[in-house]
Amino acid sequence: MKKLLLAAGIVLLSLTAQAQEKSQGLKGAWWATAQFGYQQTKTGDTKGTNLTVLPIAGYFVTPSVTVGAGVGMINMKAEDATGTLANTNLLVVEPLVRKYWNVAGNFYFFGQLAAPIITGKEKEAETKISQFGLAMSGGIDFFVTKNFSVEFSYDLANFTSTTIDPATGDKTTITNFSLAHVASAESVYIDNLGGSLPNLTTPLSFGFKFIF
Repeated sequence: MKKLLLAAGIVLLSLTAQAQEKSQGLKGAWWATAQFGYQQTKTGDTKGTNLTVLPIAGYFVTPSVTVGAGVGMINMKAEDATGTLANTNLLVVEPLVRKYWNVAGNFYFFGQLAAPIITGKEKEAETKISQFGLAMSGGIDFFVTKNFSVEFSYDLANFTSTTIDPATGDKTTITNFSLAHVASAESVYIDNLGGSLPNLTTPLSFGFKFIF
């Protein structure tokens, strides 16, 4: 009888622990990912390049809600045979919050709200650039293991306000709002900042995430 009660107790404790672990989900877990992009356009002796590096980290405050932030940089550069035509360095800070819903098994749907802030300067012409915005996106996250996932997301709604303030001349303000948009480059970016058809927002995103 004692052995039977002991076995029943062990089974009960095991089931309780499993239920508690399941209810906790990812609460208390940290995660990290990054966005990286490089693009180059060359016409004759003129070359334009874009480089984006944005590490992102976050923390699950509940089993299905996470908060995080990305801090990184965007560099746009234009050169020809005479030297550098434009060289733009931008600082990117992007706080975000994300909510998960389990679809089936290791597949999760998520909704995300981010508030990217971008600021910097084009060095050759001393042009100041600033941008703030709100981006709402949805996506699918597949957990390959408990410590690694693959995610795909798409912008559902996007608002940005960009200010380009040259050392001489008039200031330009670009206000953009779009639903389920496809990214397009504003000509003023190319004319003032250099680079390879620069976009400060990307509607489609695919990446990997590490959870620990």
